[in-house]
Amino acid sequence: MRQPLLCELHTHTTFSDGALSPSELVDLYGSAGFDVLAITDHVCRTGESPCSLGADDHGRYLETLETEAERARLLYGLLVIPGLELTWDDRPERSAHALAVGIRAWIGVDDGLEQALQAAEAGGAALIGAHPYTLEATVDAPRTTARFSEELEWSRDVLHRFELCNRHDFFTWVAEERLPVVATGDFHRPEHLATWKTLLACAHEEEAVVAYLRSRGEAALMRLDATVLAGREPARAA
Repeated sequence: MRQPLLCELHTHTTFSDGALSPSELVDLYGSAGFDVLAITDHVCRTGESPCSLGADDHGRYLETLETEAERARLLYGLLVIPGLELTWDDRPERSAHALAVGIRAWIGVDDGLEQALQAAEAGGAALIGAHPYTLEATVDAPRTTARFSEELEWSRDVLHRFELCNRHDFFTWVAEERLPVVATGDFHRPEHLATWKTLLACAHEEEAVVAYLRSRGEAALMRLDATVLAGREPARAA
């Protein structure tokens, strides 16, 4: 039986609102023994947020991630996959964030989230609904992203997977609807390393990971705490 890959599928760096540079992020996850790291910095509407990756920075972003991916592979056996978090903030019932894992083309959101999702899907990305709150839950939530739960049939059509867990927050409606799931740390700061993660039973290659996420194949979810992380060894390159 194939050893499942320990994956972090939702992270941010100093290219958007993360505390660590791509290099620091790679070292953190590589030394913690992860197999897969998706880097998914925010893309917001032009001028909406200073903590957003812009079109002018995207070439440098990709170049940096490709350089770090090679270093991660050689030093830790860590697979780094580039991505974006397509970010649309509005009224709670219209707000939604989606991870586009495995995309290398620039995908902006100025023309709307629907067009951005279509472009990312056509570009071969795996699309994951991030922190999909219900409208009721947004009252006390740090983010007000309720569109996916409010427009369920639409979200089923445009997304491949949904976060059942983001850090330590669970979205029970996702389980009740029996949607394909993942768990992520939504990493912004080092304390987000020891959170819920995803295990995938696929080959340790970008094409295989993205294809599995685009499928309805089962994913296992695992809570990592500091004790577990302390006992893990880097995967190392074969």
